[in-house]
Amino acid sequence: MRVLVTFAVEAEFAHWRKLRKFRYIDYLGLRLWRTDFGNHEITVLLTGVGEQAAAQAMDLMLRMADDEKYFDVCISSGLAGALDALLVPGDIVAPRMVRAVFRRADVNYESLTVDEKLHQFALSRGAKATECLFSSDRLLLTTQQKQDCGCSTKAQLVDMESFEIVKEACAWGARTVIVRAVSDAAGEDLPINFSVALTEKSQISVGKILLQLMKKPQVLPALIRFGKQSRLAAEALANYLDSYISGLCDVHSQESAIRAAAK
Repeated sequence: MRVLVTFAVEAEFAHWRKLRKFRYIDYLGLRLWRTDFGNHEITVLLTGVGEQAAAQAMDLMLRMADDEKYFDVCISSGLAGALDALLVPGDIVAPRMVRAVFRRADVNYESLTVDEKLHQFALSRGAKATECLFSSDRLLLTTQQKQDCGCSTKAQLVDMESFEIVKEACAWGARTVIVRAVSDAAGEDLPINFSVALTEKSQISVGKILLQLMKKPQVLPALIRFGKQSRLAAEALANYLDSYISGLCDVHSQESAIRAAAK
């Protein structure tokens, strides 16, 4: 089985990279890492932040995969913001569907449903069940923005990449699932505008964060608190993914052995 796991930025992936021996792969500028779970191949893709970056990265992955090497499973992972007050930083969440804006006269939103079996397996491994994640085309900075988004989309969680990732993976014929860790609560403002702290490759720039701090030094305590809870959330996610994928590979191996014995 071949599994693709996506993250937006390096910080979301860093802890898992410490748990496993990943080898780096450079393909057309994509940031890829690969490891093995027994006979199963796991590839990690850093897409960058935002729907456009995610779409471009997934399109390049399609070019990389030949007809015999398409991914069997795609896991959209990383951090996400809570829109539901019941979700707290560090929670591991598996939404049943992902929704994005689809501007048409008769339709406001477009929705995609993840693979039911993969979703149920994620819940059985300890992820919290939610109905919907919303992939926003902009970063939600304030509590009010989160509240408005939750009311209009009926979602419990928000990110900026999952819709494009799931859409592209489904087009390949891969089974998809979303597993996200909560980085910030619904009632929590973000300390700075991270959307203006991105590099040309849609990664977080420490230098641009420092520039914002120079303009607003009073947000430093909030930024430190947010950084700590994001790090802890990423660590919890890494431990969960390692367990989830290991279990998924075991189930696949058992099912393959049963099919082989039945022939």
